[in-house]
Amino acid sequence: MQTGSSETAVPCVVVPPKKLANTPNGDPEQAYNPPGVRNTDSCLPLRRTGPVVHDYECDGPAAGDITLRWIHGSVVAAKNTDPRVHVIAYNEDTYILRENPCVHWEAPFTYLLFGNSGALLIDTGATPEAEFYPLRKTVDALVRRWCQMRGRKTIPLTVVLTSGEDVAQHQGRGQFVGRPETTLAPMELAAAKQFYGLGEWPKGTGKIDLGGRVITVIPTPGTHKDGVTFYDSYNKLLYTGDLLYPGRIMIANDRDYVTSLTRLKAWSESHTVKWVMGGHIEMMFVPGRAYPRFRNHREFEHVLQLEPRVIDEALTYATGIVGKATVVFREEFILLNRVGPDEQVYRTGADMPEIPVPFWLP
Repeated sequence: MQTGSSETAVPCVVVPPKKLANTPNGDPEQAYNPPGVRNTDSCLPLRRTGPVVHDYECDGPAAGDITLRWIHGSVVAAKNTDPRVHVIAYNEDTYILRENPCVHWEAPFTYLLFGNSGALLIDTGATPEAEFYPLRKTVDALVRRWCQMRGRKTIPLTVVLTSGEDVAQHQGRGQFVGRPETTLAPMELAAAKQFYGLGEWPKGTGKIDLGGRVITVIPTPGTHKDGVTFYDSYNKLLYTGDLLYPGRIMIANDRDYVTSLTRLKAWSESHTVKWVMGGHIEMMFVPGRAYPRFRNHREFEHVLQLEPRVIDEALTYATGIVGKATVVFREEFILLNRVGPDEQVYRTGADMPEIPVPFWLP
């Protein structure tokens, strides 16, 4: 007589299929997109019948990474043979450019963003002469390359500035005067507010639509009275210029500076922010230490990108020095309020790790 099976019944569990993230132009989880490589899907179909159109609506930041050492200059600037403009492709629609420190010691960064109907150049470097700093030639080459990939003849370019006052960020602007299909944002604050659609300064935000890729313009005075920050909705990056970067931050108006950081903190709490991308690198890899001004050789620099938590940290310490002539040293930045740019450059903060600078560093 059969009494039944002695095996224990195993319940059938139905595993729902994994919900695919909406990353139309590059899935970071794919094996062909490891960090530090291309970080995006190819936009070169074998058979193309028209211009390639990208979908810039994606879950989280678009694929992209920075895993390299920037050109860091030479002890003897005149003997430097590196490119005058260092370019990396963050992804197919985003390029980061750096001026060679041997061309200008501030070695500012410039950002070139592409959308389906327009391109945006954020800041233009510290050197006007194309002979020494071929920014337009470099940008033109990148635009041609991008248009070839997308099956286009050309694309309009808009040139904007994180500050019209910042000499280290607008000197190359003149190279784009007279360039076809190019719009230059005004350098004067009153005209710039109208250009960006900003009403009651510094409240509100403006928009630059590159064709599916929207860039938000956020007023952030404090280091400059006309300072603005650009938020890239595709990469989830904040381009902050002189407001917040790994270096000596010269506060021009401490109350405005605190208000602007408060505005960025609120923005980062309501929007995804992957990194804060400033206009320079001045810090060393040693916490709290910065290279002196006018140094053309900075071999052991801090990385460019800052985590969004740095906004909170800068806000906390900036709030505490309103009205005071002082310097605040943090691991990734230095705040200088109502003092000169060389005030105690080498001092470290009391609550930071005491890491001695190697003997070969200044």
